Amino acid sequence: MLTKDVIDFYGTKIAVARALGISPSAVTQWKEIVPEKQAYRIQRMMGGKLKINPRLYQVQEVLKAKKL
Repeated sequence: MLTKDVIDFYGTKIAVARALGISPSAVTQWKEIVPEKQAYRIQRMMGGKLKINPRLYQVQEVLKAKKL
């Protein structure tokens, strides 16, 4: 799930933070991809209106492993 898509859906980073019960600074720390745990929460909360793409997280793990 892309951070841009979530922010576009909610309108602002503050609205995203409120919906998830986290601080706006936590949302600001997200990079291009929403952290996996939060992405699954968002998908459940939105009833599938925003969907997680598991491949994004698989690619992310491969890239992390290559850096080690």
